[in-house]
Amino acid sequence: MSSRVDNTCGCYENRAHANRECLSGCGAKLNVHNYMYKFAQPGAINEIVEVRFKNTRKGFYRNVNQLNLRVGDIVAVEASPGHDIGVITLTGELIKEQMKKYKVPTGAELKKVYRKAKPADVEKWEEAKELEHETMIESRKIARDLKLEMKIGDVEYQGDRTKAIFYYIAEDRVDFRQLIKVLAERFRIRVEMKQIGARQEAGLIGGIGSCGRELCCSTWISDFVSVTTNAARVQQLSLNPQKLAGQCGKLKCCLNYELDSYLDAQRDFPSSEIELKCKQGTAYHQKTDVFKRQMYYLATSENNSSLIALSPERVREIQRANQKGKEVDTWNAIDLEQTKTTRKAKDLDYTNSVGTESLTRFDNKKKSPKKRHKKRRNPRRNENRN
Repeated sequence: MSSRVDNTCGCYENRAHANRECLSGCGAKLNVHNYMYKFAQPGAINEIVEVRFKNTRKGFYRNVNQLNLRVGDIVAVEASPGHDIGVITLTGELIKEQMKKYKVPTGAELKKVYRKAKPADVEKWEEAKELEHETMIESRKIARDLKLEMKIGDVEYQGDRTKAIFYYIAEDRVDFRQLIKVLAERFRIRVEMKQIGARQEAGLIGGIGSCGRELCCSTWISDFVSVTTNAARVQQLSLNPQKLAGQCGKLKCCLNYELDSYLDAQRDFPSSEIELKCKQGTAYHQKTDVFKRQMYYLATSENNSSLIALSPERVREIQRANQKGKEVDTWNAIDLEQTKTTRKAKDLDYTNSVGTESLTRFDNKKKSPKKRHKKRRNPRRNENRN
């Protein structure tokens, strides 16, 4: 078994699969595509490397021993206490950009890379990972027995099995000093408690969103921006909690993706809360098509009610006239909805077949008479008679 993994995502594989693509469900998250790999100098020593651990946890480490490290190598790195095992996911010039992204100073004191992992290190690391699920289930029972208002979402063992990180979610402050003592005695390890939010938990676990793609929080989002229902209102979305909520139960992060475009497009739109008054009746705002620049109003009168489409400039003109106490004579607009319906009725050349066929047309069907098959005469029988 080698201490080398696939270059794409860092999933552990045997030598027999070294030249194949990564295994599905490897769990690698927040990967960075090194678009400068063609410009990398062969044999160059990387002073700083990025190392991935379980799920979204990553860190920057200094290559003090001048090792020839490449993406996919399993390395033993400095931890407190002991050492940890991780996979190198990024090297070269992009390290500086990633450090700027995570606001890590260039001259900061970074932990060290000890060596490339030995087969014994890898075996111990694999054994530690097999204990994580069982430890999580057991720790949840212990927290429930202690009546703590918290949820332990995940457990990550250190590579040398001397320490474990317990990720938990809690709405209020939790006194888990007794829990740490019980966990340390039960599993004979050092315990580190790390509080995370609902969005971070979804990033750790991963999954598929309603769009059919992997969750953004587990693939590329590293910092979470607050999302409000105002983003849905600006984009004219239905305020349905079931459709707006993601896997974490919070509002979807993708509601902010196109928010700036909508805000820029709506800068010169008049207020939709003001009703429009006309001699034909009063019109109330129903919906807005931002990029078509159409504001739809429901015009009600004594005889009928119609949905009309007005441009923002026309709406502003009518509002100014209403402020002066004037009522416009006509809407000066085309009823788009009625026009579309009329055009469809004219364009579609169809016949109404309802009623032309009887439902009981098969009930009184006469049975066709059976055809009588004529028997063929046997010429040999005639010969015998003669």
